Amino acid sequence: MFAIGQYFGMNPTSERLERFSKNLPIERMHAARENGRIVGGAGAFPFEMTVPDGATVPTAGVTVVGTYPTHRRRGVLRAMMRAQLDDVHERGEPVALLWASEETIYGRFGYGMASLTGEIEIPREYAAYVHPLERKGAVRLVEADEALDLFPRIWNAVRRRTPGMLARTRAWWELRVLFEPPDGSGDGGPKRFVVLETDGKPEGYAVYRHKPKWEQGVSNSELEVVEAVALDGRPTAELWRYLLDVDWAARITAHLLPVDHQLLWLLANPRRMRFRIGDGLWARLVDVGEALSARRYTADGAVVIDVVDEFCPWNTGRWRLSDGRAKRTKASAQLRCDVSALGIVYLGAFGFSALVRAGRVEELRRGAAARADAMFRADRAPWCPEIF
Repeated sequence: MFAIGQYFGMNPTSERLERFSKNLPIERMHAARENGRIVGGAGAFPFEMTVPDGATVPTAGVTVVGTYPTHRRRGVLRAMMRAQLDDVHERGEPVALLWASEETIYGRFGYGMASLTGEIEIPREYAAYVHPLERKGAVRLVEADEALDLFPRIWNAVRRRTPGMLARTRAWWELRVLFEPPDGSGDGGPKRFVVLETDGKPEGYAVYRHKPKWEQGVSNSELEVVEAVALDGRPTAELWRYLLDVDWAARITAHLLPVDHQLLWLLANPRRMRFRIGDGLWARLVDVGEALSARRYTADGAVVIDVVDEFCPWNTGRWRLSDGRAKRTKASAQLRCDVSALGIVYLGAFGFSALVRAGRVEELRRGAAARADAMFRADRAPWCPEIF
């Protein structure tokens, strides 16, 4: 942890170390050493990730990767990635995920940008909906202990049908999502927790901070939505209506939103929320056969893909995907690509045809990319609402 503090600019207190270790098993940490001294590290959370059509797959959530500034460009990162991916493979986790602090780093280790994410800043005067909302539910403030009971129920209902969402343990909820430093030193105002209920049934929740600010006697406060999760349709509209209507908020901000967020169709002035898009999850297929067989497909068909994987050579070769299973084959390849391209298409955010146009995938038989697009397509954009 003290080494992590060196390259992430954080204060490595013993309290932080204890909290962090409750979610990241010590055996999932790799350290690079020189003469017995740590000069870099890389960890991996053990996750279960939802993939298209509701299946789940064991996933390594790569985190806290870094090298001391005194040991850059000496092969330290490559050695850690080698050790980590070998370990992930041995543990039987077919997929690795990460948030890339620098997007140029991880492609050479087989990761591909698998999703996009958005952030918004809505001026209060443009928070109206395109149609009046008939409310049926009730929103109430709750304390962390009640949130710990209610929020996971909603999260799991939404997670089961949203690619990219991760199963959360009780410790994850307690020590990350709901945690507030006892000294009140959180980022901005304290976290507020609300639950939306209809006929006593929880249908949505939100975690937010109200950051007061006054300028020349006028409120210029910000309401930062940390996380808002609700069932589709009316519950989502009602939860966001509450957040947009909180008093003394000149603007409402949120980040890590899916690119098909419902506010795009709820707001009367969607362009006013200044929806900005950036890269989201990066995915790496550690075991191509198991990873492709773990997710479900939205169209029948078969495709043979010739995969190149220099960093994890056990994946290299031709794979035939049909009837939901990927198996090695001697049949002629119809598509050829680097393993990072499979990471890009894995969660359904992007298609093979786009990668063919970009030169990232080679189409060896006409129509193969379109057929693969139909198979890999997802009915909603992948979404991971937090950086790990």
